[in-house]
Amino acid sequence: MALIKKPVTGMKDILPSEMKLRDYCIGIIKKTYAEFGFTSIETPCVESLANLNSKQGGENEKLIFKVMKRGEKLNLAEAKEENDLTDSGLRYDLTVPLVRFYANHANELPAPFKALQMGNVWRADRPQKGRYRQFMQCDIDILGEASNLAEIELILATTTTLGRLGFKDFKIRINDRKILKAMAAYSGFTEDQYDDVFIILDKMDKIGLEGVEEELKKYLGGGEISSDAKDIEKIGKYTELFKIIEGKNGVEAISILSDKLGDFLEEDVREGLKEIINSVDGTKTAQFEMVFDPTLVRGMSYYTGTIFEVSMPQYGGSCGGGGRYDKMVGKFLGQDTPACGFSIGFERIIMIMMDEGFKIPGESSKVAFLIEKGIRGEKLQEIISKAQKDRADGKQVLVVRMNKNKKFQKQQLTEQGYEEFEEFYNNPIG
Repeated sequence: MALIKKPVTGMKDILPSEMKLRDYCIGIIKKTYAEFGFTSIETPCVESLANLNSKQGGENEKLIFKVMKRGEKLNLAEAKEENDLTDSGLRYDLTVPLVRFYANHANELPAPFKALQMGNVWRADRPQKGRYRQFMQCDIDILGEASNLAEIELILATTTTLGRLGFKDFKIRINDRKILKAMAAYSGFTEDQYDDVFIILDKMDKIGLEGVEEELKKYLGGGEISSDAKDIEKIGKYTELFKIIEGKNGVEAISILSDKLGDFLEEDVREGLKEIINSVDGTKTAQFEMVFDPTLVRGMSYYTGTIFEVSMPQYGGSCGGGGRYDKMVGKFLGQDTPACGFSIGFERIIMIMMDEGFKIPGESSKVAFLIEKGIRGEKLQEIISKAQKDRADGKQVLVVRMNKNKKFQKQQLTEQGYEEFEEFYNNPIG
């Protein structure tokens, strides 16, 4: 039987040129995050299905790659439903494994604990450009810090990293789930309607405010455009909130919106967002803008407070995001623990850098030694000794046998970044 040459659908092989860029980015990311006090951890790729299906992962829980039970646990003859066949799955993000990790090791970890995780995750999603079923995530999280210091540090660490990777003029959009709920309550929506309203609001950047109005009318009308006076009033109050802050900057917009919401919004939410924006703006080293965006929703149901997202309109969308999830650890540990995290869209960043032909700065010169196949013994040792000396001087030296089609071989090596070639023959030419 012939072997299948292609990788599994929705997953990809990584060629050396991309791997080199990935390794460079990973180095910058780890070095920068270490400067902010984050420490690396690692969790298994496979997690218990009970953890993965804990209603914390939103739509991602529908995309789990499930793993069949093994050995004595697998009884095909008596299996009646899926749970009889599977008990674990590949992780779909790094947050659920982190929380399980923290619940197991909290007594061994400092408080607060600043964690860095980089690793592959898997989702049975529809593949498209820049979106695969296996992809790397890069997360930083702070557990045990209830104050806004967590958000400030996360945003500064992430934006500093992006700046060092060459990105600029991007935006950090910031909002708070409590503001989303206050706006819905002020407008007259009931609590059981919040999630549906937020899903519609999340489409604002694609369909605009008028589109959101139409979607809300359909929602309240059960699929038909509602003409009920109470529904129209409710939608009018809701959309007015976005109109009154149009064109206003972050802190000013928060103040205007907070005054309008009155008692529907807790005072500390207003002041907290202001503190985060002002602190980041006053200390940032990268070139970006903090933007308050009341339409920012973030899909994960575990977010409880501040949420944020890296927006790069010039590249067509988001390149990362995160927020506060103060209730999630408690589901594992038995007591609530403040937690906040930020994830860089690693794969999207790599795709952008490759599309733009990014050159790794300060890379040592690369030399290829092409050795005629007949060279052996002492002469071969002399050549390898020369390569070792060049390596000690900081050069990258590739020692390979010379192919018959030397021109094509050098062309391929040039594409891999080799700039110099030295050729060695049994009988030197000339």
